Amino acid sequence: MQTRREFISTAGAVIGTAGCGLGPADGDRPLNVLFLFPDQMRAQAMGCMGNPDVQTPNLDLLASEGVLFRNHFANSPVCCPARAIILTGKYAHANGMVANDLRLRESETSFSEIFAEAGYRTGFVGKWHLDGGPRQPGWIPPGARRQGFEFWAANEVSHAHFDTHYFRDEPDPIPIKSFEAEAWTDIGIEFLRQARDDPRPFLLTVQMGPPHDPYLAPDEYMEMYDPETVTLRPNFAGDDSDRDLEPNPYVKTPGRKEIAAYYAMVTAVDDQVGRILGELEDLGLRDSTIVIVSSDHGDMLGSHGARLKRKPWEESIRVPGIVRHPRGPSGRETEALFSHVDIAPTLLSLCGLGVPAGMQGTDLSAVVLGESDPGPDSAYFQIFGPFRAGGVESGWRGIRTSRYMYARTQDAPWVLYDLEADPYELKNLADDPASAGIRAELESELAGWMERTGDSWSYDWSHPIEDGGRLYKHETFYSVDDFMEWAEQNPALADL
Repeated sequence: MQTRREFISTAGAVIGTAGCGLGPADGDRPLNVLFLFPDQMRAQAMGCMGNPDVQTPNLDLLASEGVLFRNHFANSPVCCPARAIILTGKYAHANGMVANDLRLRESETSFSEIFAEAGYRTGFVGKWHLDGGPRQPGWIPPGARRQGFEFWAANEVSHAHFDTHYFRDEPDPIPIKSFEAEAWTDIGIEFLRQARDDPRPFLLTVQMGPPHDPYLAPDEYMEMYDPETVTLRPNFAGDDSDRDLEPNPYVKTPGRKEIAAYYAMVTAVDDQVGRILGELEDLGLRDSTIVIVSSDHGDMLGSHGARLKRKPWEESIRVPGIVRHPRGPSGRETEALFSHVDIAPTLLSLCGLGVPAGMQGTDLSAVVLGESDPGPDSAYFQIFGPFRAGGVESGWRGIRTSRYMYARTQDAPWVLYDLEADPYELKNLADDPASAGIRAELESELAGWMERTGDSWSYDWSHPIEDGGRLYKHETFYSVDDFMEWAEQNPALADL
């Protein structure tokens, strides 16, 4: 059996010997990777995805220069599981991150470790949210808990977008008193300027907190959007009453004011995307750098009368998906199904690195390069337990094909939509007798996904362990079982 180091070395010791043949040739410097990752940004909040209101000129331009994945999905649409899936190329039950605020096991192999082992300078800037335990102050010490990232400017998690802090290699917080997306971009630019003079290729990810709630942007962006004129999606059923902007997303379902503020945050993030891409150009790094944009999950923003994420609806699972490859096509859109679990194998292959056998995603590098369009036949989704504050009562599993979305709880089918006839998911066919045939086909495909990935309903829990901060307020846990054992010993603190 391979050791962890042997596993990484096998995957990444020799750059350019695997993948699509687009690694370094004749001693050329390997391709860099710049991974931009705003938090809680749904795909529908971009002009290039057809939004008539939101202003995203830099993201739209990037899409026109690369490939726009119209069907890019979060396999587990909540923060920590999503981030762990992206890093490991493995589904949440396989990497252990089945709940928010667990710690990602140090024994997991992350794509950042493979890049580092292959000689890349690796950098992480922004919100980490993979270390578990109390969220504040949020220092992650150098070592295995950083999952292979060398340059570090991050905090665990803070959504105080105008008054937060971050850490480098010492446990001394460095304050951020401006809009945090600007500060993260400043540090990302710092990394790029250092990279210009470093002989190593780089992997840099900048993970901004906005547009995650609370919904508030700098004044100049808030003034760009009138709540009374924003276009509501046909499935909107939120709180459209005349009230003040609500800073707490758990109090009421979002309405026009929250949507307008969310768009303001998206535009503020878009400006920072423009800044960092402009710096990449000015430094002469554009032609040697792959740029990818994604997010951990979307935001319901009142669609279906729901808030936040963890839902099987499009507003929750569909996220921005843009990849610009210096030798790939430009101005291309694809309907290929591309989900978080596919990011690691795709990036590794695009950089000429081997894809470890343990990764469960699909290498879609051929789609990025315009050599092929079909991706997987379906994408697989998982939520493992309730989060009652967010309106989620139990775990569920689902699949998304090019035409249908189907999800069920352990007890019964939940939703079935024909997205070709009903793109806004207004008619649930889960109990429709006329849809029994397609439901049976999708049920069979879902069962196949569970079997192939090693998933089962035994990973689910029913206690509200994620509500009220129970999972992170007191201790750090690697698994739900660890928490439940601790809860039995500390019933007054666990408060289940």
